[in-house]
Amino acid sequence: MQTWKTRARRTVLQHNHYLTVEYHTVELPDGRVIEDWPWIITPDYVNVLAETAQGEYLCFRQVKYGVEGTSLAPVGGYLEPGEAPLDGARRELLEEMGCEAPEWVDLGRYRTDANRGAGTGYLYLARGARQVAEPQADDLEEQQVLRLSRSELAHALAAGEFKVLAWAMTVALSLLRL
Repeated sequence: MQTWKTRARRTVLQHNHYLTVEYHTVELPDGRVIEDWPWIITPDYVNVLAETAQGEYLCFRQVKYGVEGTSLAPVGGYLEPGEAPLDGARRELLEEMGCEAPEWVDLGRYRTDANRGAGTGYLYLARGARQVAEPQADDLEEQQVLRLSRSELAHALAAGEFKVLAWAMTVALSLLRL
């Protein structure tokens, strides 16, 4: 199989470091050219499911502007410029939960949108998480920390309580690895 080729790109929106929209001119393998193919640039991000030494799974019940109602969510956030994904995952776990973990399971990296870009998610399972500080999260949304058993976590996943694809995928991949 042959890949598409980017022949040109132009920025149509530069909002801030969280969102850039470009139009690409792309050439298909058969030689056809498509003008104004939209491409979205957002920072790469991490999601972390934290498991305590007692076998509890830490997550949030929260609201997000783009999600109807409340959702369960693992720890997560954007990577800082130049930050390695595992370093970002450790930082987010410390900031959002006040925890550190001695064991990190890499669950993979995944493009958010196969045809439009929109960043890459790096997913992790942090095992043996323990409280070492007070959380210092700067999230705008109200959130509540939950400690779930493995069966409660699996039930919440199956019931669709993790309403963002990357969050559900982090939990599902973690459960597969346990």
